[in-house]
Amino acid sequence: MEPVSASSLITFVALILVLGVAAQLVAARLRVPSVLFLILAGVGVGQVLNVRELFGGALGGIVGLSVAIIVFEGAFHLKIEKLREAPRETLRLVTIGAAVALVGTAVLVRVLLGQPWDVSFLIGALLVATGPTVITPILEVVPVRDRVGAALETEGVVNDVTAAVLAVVAFEIVSAETAATTSEIVSGFSARIGVGVVAGLVVASVAWVVLRKIDLSPGNAVQNARLVILASALAAYALAELSGLSESGLPAVATAGIILGNADLPYEEEIESFKGDITLLVLSFVFIALASLLSLDDLLRFGVAGLAVAVGAAAVVRPIGVFLSTYGDRFTLAERAFVSAVGPRGIIPASVATLFAVELRAHGMHDAANALVSIVFLTILITVVFEGGLARHIAEFLNVIPMRVIVIGGGTVGRALAERLEDRGENVVIVEQDESTVELTRERGFTVHHGDGTDMDVLRSAGIENAKIVVTATGDDDANLLVSQLVDAKFEPETIIARVNNPDNIDAFSELGVKAVSSSLATAWSIDNLIERPALSNWMTEIGRSGDVQEIEVTAEDLVGRTIGELDEQLPNGCIIALVGRDGENSVPSEDFTLQQGDHLTFLGRKEAVREAIKRCHPDE
Repeated sequence: MEPVSASSLITFVALILVLGVAAQLVAARLRVPSVLFLILAGVGVGQVLNVRELFGGALGGIVGLSVAIIVFEGAFHLKIEKLREAPRETLRLVTIGAAVALVGTAVLVRVLLGQPWDVSFLIGALLVATGPTVITPILEVVPVRDRVGAALETEGVVNDVTAAVLAVVAFEIVSAETAATTSEIVSGFSARIGVGVVAGLVVASVAWVVLRKIDLSPGNAVQNARLVILASALAAYALAELSGLSESGLPAVATAGIILGNADLPYEEEIESFKGDITLLVLSFVFIALASLLSLDDLLRFGVAGLAVAVGAAAVVRPIGVFLSTYGDRFTLAERAFVSAVGPRGIIPASVATLFAVELRAHGMHDAANALVSIVFLTILITVVFEGGLARHIAEFLNVIPMRVIVIGGGTVGRALAERLEDRGENVVIVEQDESTVELTRERGFTVHHGDGTDMDVLRSAGIENAKIVVTATGDDDANLLVSQLVDAKFEPETIIARVNNPDNIDAFSELGVKAVSSSLATAWSIDNLIERPALSNWMTEIGRSGDVQEIEVTAEDLVGRTIGELDEQLPNGCIIALVGRDGENSVPSEDFTLQQGDHLTFLGRKEAVREAIKRCHPDE
């Protein structure tokens, strides 16, 4: 075989990068994971170019380093505070959920394709992985509750590593001349994880010392910090791989990434931006290069049976694993269904399957290689198209995109408000600066972002761009006014509500268009209600628990033109229409009051009855 010219190789690499950038732009425009377009571009490239001939034996090493960077980047973004959102469910997803995916997929391959058990478990191991490269784009367009997003992100990072190591162990069993014992399988898996964790700890410690304790030259400090982080990812991978245990480098980069991502490094924002750009280029190269080794015949080799395996892994095995992992009252039924429906596979299955297929064919195991490539890439395509592309529609159908409420201030008032809002199903994020208050608020089970509420970056990290309501609830009127001004000018949520501690400051908030609540006046009204209306006052304290008051706008055509008397007949027991608002005026309606478009109805009664009334009268709520 004639050596490949340098110009041919340069042209191919340039073509891949151009196609990769184009795929990323199209994916961003359509708001779906870019993996789909990268695979399609790679299949097209493979029709005209021989990638294996261009790179020769170096392809495996290039892919390995590229995957290491991708896994490191995902782990770097996995913050410890996210893990606190749903630690129990997350742990189950990466243990029970992974085990169900492994065994369930292996059974499908064995039964539907008739493959040997060792090959079936090899395919099952690879399809354990979801991965941040496909989960992160979904979460960017589907702002689910933090506990749901944290579980999906953590599962992606951890199961990427788990799948890769499991696959290596399974591959060694498949290609071994003698059968491996159970102890050999367990020791092989444990050794790779152990070596990887140790290597990751060593490299992360050295990088932390360099970044925190050594002057990196003030003029080029940011650039040097970026290079240290990039070098750390590559060093962790290389150090672990020197042990001779293949794929031990992935646990190493995952460990180093998690540690450095939570180490409060200098220039962290600039590092993340740089690292993200590098990862996009690497991801584009790897997916297109690997997909170019495919053909349509590879994907459709097993026909209906192959499709059945891919669909079964996504639509049967995945939900079983998720529902077993998320039992309890932390996740709603709709959230469990959403996590079940969103588990697209990504870079780890694609890269490892392609490289293993080459090795299997070299050993004369063509049937195993064909099954591996066909099922893995078919599953990737199906899950990315239907789960990634339709994720927003799935979330809307299941109604798991909550209204986000940002509460600035995690003191007594902020926590009490958050408790009531969360009890009604709202997605509340508290922003608090004091560390002791942050810890106390987290212990109470609330989602908290540590930082100054007057800092724009802190507000963005708390998700204010997706917030409909912002409440400033600190004990400092100046801080509350400043936050209100910043939020109103930069983010424009639907409603801004401010706690006002000094009644003399109410006018300043009102001039800004902020709904102001005076602490002293509210206390006086509450005391007056206890004196004059004790029954009503006691009932009002139960709003959001046993009782509720909710307001909706009349938009449905079947409500316009109807009278209050007619609507009352459809309401459940324990609920009444207390007020009707029209043109800014509120009144207690008579039976013959006729509803118009834009009227506001206030329902009052038992909590369950009020919610049922809203569903009947306003199904979109």
